[in-house]
Amino acid sequence: MVPTAAEGGAMLTWYFDLVSPFAHLALPRVLALGRKVRLEPIVLGAVLAHWGQLGPAEIAPKRRQTYRQVQFQGGGALRFPPAHPFRSLEALRLVTALGATEAAVTAAFGFIWGQGRDPVVEAEAFAAHLGVTDPAALIAGTGAKDRLRAATEAAIARGVFGVPTLAIGDELFWGADAMPMAEAFLRDPGLFDDPEMRRLDALPMGVERVKR
Repeated sequence: MVPTAAEGGAMLTWYFDLVSPFAHLALPRVLALGRKVRLEPIVLGAVLAHWGQLGPAEIAPKRRQTYRQVQFQGGGALRFPPAHPFRSLEALRLVTALGATEAAVTAAFGFIWGQGRDPVVEAEAFAAHLGVTDPAALIAGTGAKDRLRAATEAAIARGVFGVPTLAIGDELFWGADAMPMAEAFLRDPGLFDDPEMRRLDALPMGVERVKR
């Protein structure tokens, strides 16, 4: 279900998967928007499968370039976990069970991308880092599996095709590098009313690649 407009402006929702280093890079900027933002964990693999896409880590030369770009942007404050991509499903369920609060989400990203640790290999330490002693019971007791699945399906229905994605009302801003545009849109909701911007909505395709 798409959130309705909140008092003082459009509802903001930030869709993320812990497997994404770009989500880690974008999080501080999202939290600094000065607006209430609903943090929404979703399963990137399911999103990619729905739209028929490969993740950047699944294309060998793109993988190397992407990792270099992330490390360059994150500098010494970012450390890749031992293997990537890793299975993030259980970690996402735990964050969902905790209500995807700012504290839980920040701690989860910090464990993985700040300390460079794998939340699956070190599942017990990851749970402890989030202040949870019995993650299985918490996940089962809160219906986190179903909630995460429903959130992912709702994101897809909304048009989300990757993470991180910041939704401001009906507008979607994909990627850490879209944050400046999102911030500009919050300052000026008429940003996309410019004739050249509006022209893009109906721009025809000159050639279409054959899908195999």
